[in-house]
Amino acid sequence: MAEKNKWAYTAPDAADEPCRCVVFDMDGVLFDSESLVLRCWEETAQKHAIPDIQEMCRACLGVNAIETRAKFLAHYGADFPYDAYKTEMSERYWHQVEQGALTLKPGVRTLLNLLYMADWRVGLCSSTRTAVIEEQLTLFGLRQCFHDIVGGDQLQRSKPDPEGYLLSCNHLGVLPEQAFAVEDSYNGVRAAASAGMRVIMIPDLLPPTPEMETLVEHIFPDMDAFRWFLEETEGLGRTNRLPNDSMIKEKS
Repeated sequence: MAEKNKWAYTAPDAADEPCRCVVFDMDGVLFDSESLVLRCWEETAQKHAIPDIQEMCRACLGVNAIETRAKFLAHYGADFPYDAYKTEMSERYWHQVEQGALTLKPGVRTLLNLLYMADWRVGLCSSTRTAVIEEQLTLFGLRQCFHDIVGGDQLQRSKPDPEGYLLSCNHLGVLPEQAFAVEDSYNGVRAAASAGMRVIMIPDLLPPTPEMETLVEHIFPDMDAFRWFLEETEGLGRTNRLPNDSMIKEKS
């Protein structure tokens, strides 16, 4: 018996309306978390006299925990106590989160609510571990906004490999070319482009480059600009739901 193709898509029927779908990266796109992680790494590096930490953190943007560890060891040497430093950095990070330092990017709640009201399919594809994704989304009351979540620990290959985005599209029942991917990192953009998606870049810590410009459909300064684009070109805002049937509420 032929092996089932795990990337086989459930494509919409030709008589149906074109599928409307957005798959978001998380860190640096939904949450202002990349800058917080960088700050926690800088504090850890200052304590232990670790050089080049900004460059290393930027080089690891968009990749999963296994690939990040490999990059650190390749740069600092096999005897570098990465696991101990990463644990210390993570403790700093979650302490900051508990103190309210983690914030949503401007415009995220508004866009997610509009996508829900318009019955768009919404996914999340991040290199962060699934448990962390779930925790952060739940903390901000956003978990119910996503039909599907793909975390880095679910994958064999990290971004810039397209595996994660292909899996997201598979779970959402759409072809890659029927879905937008919203990214901030170079590795994320490369992954979504390799998957064949309509790539949107909203830069965070990394500025656009000529390579990025060739891979993306649009570069927007923020989520509000992306929302305006969807409203003007894709009909976002048309809804059959009741006006007060909002998916998400402001965090109390």
